[in-house]
Amino acid sequence: MQGLLQELNRRNVFRVAIAYLVASWVLLQVVDVVAPILDLPVWTDRLVFVILAVGLVPALILAWAFELTPDGLKRESDVSPEDSITDRTAQKLNYTIIAVLAVAVVFLLVDRQTAEEPAEALPAAAATEGAPVGASIAVLPFVNMSDDKDYFADGITEEILNALASVKDLKVAGRTSSFAFKGENDDLRRIGEALGVEHILEGSVRKSGDTVRITAQLIHVEDGFHLWSETYDRKLDDVFQVQDDISREILKQMSNTLLAGAAPVNTAQRTDPEAYELYLRAKQLIYARERESLDLAVEDLQAAIAIDPEYAPAYAQLGIAAILLSEEQYGDTPYDDAQRRGKRFIDIALDLDPNLAEAWAGLGLWEGRIGGDVDAAIEAYEKALAINPNLIDARNWLQIALQSIGEYRAAMEMTMEIADADPLYMPSFSNGLMMFAAFGREDLSIKWIERLKRFDPTNPRVKLGEAVNHIANGRGAEAYLLLEEERQKRPLPGVWRLMYTLSVWNTGQYELGADYGHNFWKPSFYSRLGRKDEAYALAREQAIAGIPGNLIDLSARDGRYKELTDFLEERWPTLQSFVDEHPGGEWGYNDLLFIALAYEEQNNERRFNESLRLLQEWEQNVLDQGVSNVGLTMNRALIRALEGDDDAAFTGATKAVEAGWGDSEGLAVGTVIMQRYVGDPRLAELEAMVLETINKGRERLGLPVFDSDYTIPQADAELTTIETT
Repeated sequence: MQGLLQELNRRNVFRVAIAYLVASWVLLQVVDVVAPILDLPVWTDRLVFVILAVGLVPALILAWAFELTPDGLKRESDVSPEDSITDRTAQKLNYTIIAVLAVAVVFLLVDRQTAEEPAEALPAAAATEGAPVGASIAVLPFVNMSDDKDYFADGITEEILNALASVKDLKVAGRTSSFAFKGENDDLRRIGEALGVEHILEGSVRKSGDTVRITAQLIHVEDGFHLWSETYDRKLDDVFQVQDDISREILKQMSNTLLAGAAPVNTAQRTDPEAYELYLRAKQLIYARERESLDLAVEDLQAAIAIDPEYAPAYAQLGIAAILLSEEQYGDTPYDDAQRRGKRFIDIALDLDPNLAEAWAGLGLWEGRIGGDVDAAIEAYEKALAINPNLIDARNWLQIALQSIGEYRAAMEMTMEIADADPLYMPSFSNGLMMFAAFGREDLSIKWIERLKRFDPTNPRVKLGEAVNHIANGRGAEAYLLLEEERQKRPLPGVWRLMYTLSVWNTGQYELGADYGHNFWKPSFYSRLGRKDEAYALAREQAIAGIPGNLIDLSARDGRYKELTDFLEERWPTLQSFVDEHPGGEWGYNDLLFIALAYEEQNNERRFNESLRLLQEWEQNVLDQGVSNVGLTMNRALIRALEGDDDAAFTGATKAVEAGWGDSEGLAVGTVIMQRYVGDPRLAELEAMVLETINKGRERLGLPVFDSDYTIPQADAELTTIETT
């Protein structure tokens, strides 16, 4: 044995083995780096490993049987001992091993230095790439292998999602994100990165007569290994029992593989298979949040109810669709009609099934958007999520409700949960960007936009996201160019219309705002165009409906302070009751600023001091929660002005203007409160800065610039629509 080892050493077999293994390791590291860049299949590194492993044996055989001589490669038996140069070959191999080891060390050091830092806690979900945390999984839509086009496979997927969502300590990618890959034959590694999960469950459904075959497989994203797979054959006597059985069995297998064990809690509500198919299709249409898709969803849900008048989920979704189709949301249904129809359908759903998560979410939507009881809305959303944690709409609407009552950090955290659980859920996309902007984090907004752009570059929400980011950071002209291009194609819905409205206001295109802007902003456009009667008429309608902001704004701008305070005191016995009903926002508290100004102008010291105290409390609250943005900066400057601290007022206003604050009416008119400084050279300097910002945007659009009074010289009629290409 000793002689064999000596002979192996003399023939450099050990050195060849070491050199081969080290070189193979370096090669595998290179493959691991370039595979994602070249979009190579997930099995590429395994294939290279197998080839290298198989190649080790021939390399050792060659090292034993052959020797490298000055005359070339010869069989070892043909080389006489005096002609052998194995000692020099050994020295060369030693140098080779040292060189390859040096490369390996350098590679390790570079890899360690360039490794991505972990994302900070709050914005982790909005990072450029998904970040798997703990046990995590995405359930891709099961492939329908049958000839028919029904939604049975989607139903299987949804039941599994609902079952998995009830498992503690398991992160489950949301329905919208998972269904974004329906029909796509995509690289699982790319899907895992997009959704931020470590595992993927995929499968297929094939129906034949009264039987169904369902296959499912659990895959580890990083290496593509199949951790578990199974095939199930069932009778189709009861499709819902089949779904429940399959989801329970898959969850059982997954619990054995990933978790300590858990049991599903959600089961499908029984109905006619055709009604169920219509319901599933309608839910997918509602997720799109477009007028046309919502109309189609209503048709499907009405058809489902005609088939099964006792099917509660269809009533719940019909109520949600009715609310979303209101004129203040995505459709043109009059406010009163949307209120009546939405509530009626949701009440029917709850009567039929008091434990239906969708119905509680719909009730929360009604309470928050129409009923005006935000506390009741939050309670309803929380009940919906307790029943079904996978109900992403309820999370989104809860985030909006929290924001509306001034719980900004909680709203931000909820936004992060949504982005983490369902990163491709588009209804929360613009909401999330606005939350980032409220906290002064444009960097996170850009990352979120780029994340969507890389995954789905043609998605129109990319354009919307960029417009939202421009608006939030004082770039109204850039936002307008994006949104006007879209408006030329179709009527703008929901948040598109709101962002368009802000872009035309910030660039002084008042005629466009009056014609195409969001209804809430139209009193401001009418007033700027000299159409005062129309402005006040619409503002009073809004005030009667519970939205008094525009009436307060117009009254303060026009110096109608007594009318403003009379209106206020007739409806709210105390300022505190007004604040409780209409709290300030994360961007500012204009209503209360105007109210404080009105009392100051009327020398009502008691009410003025009370207004100022409430403003200071609001200011401290948003600062304590970490809110930081240009609108808040300007509002804080105006509070300082009301306090009589002129230097602090100008310091804050300057900071806001330098950060991009702009109002197409100017600083003194736009804020009203700054009019007290007319004649102060500091105000003149700030007005010049604001005017320069506004005119740069107008020049960018090819519009005539404003003069020092923020009007177009000679004729406002020159304001025209800009055609974009």
